[in-house]
Amino acid sequence: MADWNAGALVIFGITGDLAAKMTLPALYRLEQRGELRCPVIGTATASLSQDEFTELARRSVEKAVDDFDEAVFARLARRMTYLSGGATDPELYQALAAQLTARPLYYLALPPSLFATVVDHLAAAGLLADCRVALEKPFGSDLASAQELRRRLSEVLDEKQVLLVDHFLGKEPVTEIEYLRFANHVLAELWDRDSVAAIQITMAEKLDVAGRGRFYDQVGALRDVVQNHLLQLLALVAMDAPVGPSVADLRAKKLEVFRAIPAVDPGDCVRGQYEGYQGVHGVAAGSNTETYVALKLSIDNWRWAGVPIFLRAGKCLPENATEVRMIFKRPPPLRFLPDAAEVEANQLVLRISPDPAFRLRLSGLDSTQQWRPVRLDTSFERDLGKPRSPYERLLADALEGDDRLFAWQDAVEESWRILRPALAYPRPARLYAPGTWGPSAADDLVDGYPAWQLPWLSAS
Repeated sequence: MADWNAGALVIFGITGDLAAKMTLPALYRLEQRGELRCPVIGTATASLSQDEFTELARRSVEKAVDDFDEAVFARLARRMTYLSGGATDPELYQALAAQLTARPLYYLALPPSLFATVVDHLAAAGLLADCRVALEKPFGSDLASAQELRRRLSEVLDEKQVLLVDHFLGKEPVTEIEYLRFANHVLAELWDRDSVAAIQITMAEKLDVAGRGRFYDQVGALRDVVQNHLLQLLALVAMDAPVGPSVADLRAKKLEVFRAIPAVDPGDCVRGQYEGYQGVHGVAAGSNTETYVALKLSIDNWRWAGVPIFLRAGKCLPENATEVRMIFKRPPPLRFLPDAAEVEANQLVLRISPDPAFRLRLSGLDSTQQWRPVRLDTSFERDLGKPRSPYERLLADALEGDDRLFAWQDAVEESWRILRPALAYPRPARLYAPGTWGPSAADDLVDGYPAWQLPWLSAS
């Protein structure tokens, strides 16, 4: 819908935590750059006057940005209107109808259980004509619930009207992957089973789940970050080049990857739980929810057949780090090389966070005739400029009708299919100490393949 531009932005859940930390600061940045051109209507259940809402928004923006400008915020505040009302309150939708003119973008920063309810009420109020609806992840909790959500939405919306928001897809290094791969011949020629021995994708967090125990205990690491963030990232890493520039061309190639991934064997899925998790407020007694997961996947296509793919994600790990790491095959042990067996495999690392960057690790012989790693690094911010935040990018794209960086239902359902056996037949979660890299069984998962690599941190 590239010819579609929003005439208004309506945010459901404007007083929530997501809006305070991400949405409102992103709108401020868009206003600062002169890219926000439509009215913004915020809704929530809280009974706030317009002045009270403006002050709430001011505090959120001041906390999130380091260059707060009163004049910029004043422009944003004049653009914003607050409407109080619950998702099932008919008066809220009547008030919306009185303010909206054409082409609204509805952004639902709400629990997924309310998605279909809100859309049904918008339909009953006659507010879905020429609109788009953006939904925050998660999109279902398994394959069946994702399909049911799709069915409910399709009763009143065309699928082209629905945007599935996964903020991970708006991160700068994620959006750069296809350009790094296909605009650089030296990389494109290495990107297949002939050169790659294994792929590792890591998403590590130092934080525990304190304050989110009730929510997290119903979700776990597989649903929270693997089904969406990591599988979407894998699709970008593994896909073939799109045949054209359209969104449909990109999605077709990503979907080919998802369809080529067999459903995970529960035996290739290691689940862990950090010690002390069950003492967190809101966590059920005896909970088997995983706070760590490592799994082995394969892609059964010509490019990647035989290349093992390892994903891991967890809480209470030693570092905050997200990266994609390709480990290449070793060179043959030629006799002219001193200690040829000690030459390490080359590696390519795309660091998503912290400090998005790219590294190519080679091997070189130092002055003492010892093999040493030679690291060729580049920082995206240093070389390509300071990136926008994911929500700045995604909100701007949604308002302009560009859905290239959004998930879509076919891919969501395929990702649930891939994880279905691990979710349906979960193995017991193994305990691991906070501050470690998860249960030892995760090391057994890579036995016979390159060992898990420590993430590349800014100082390493």
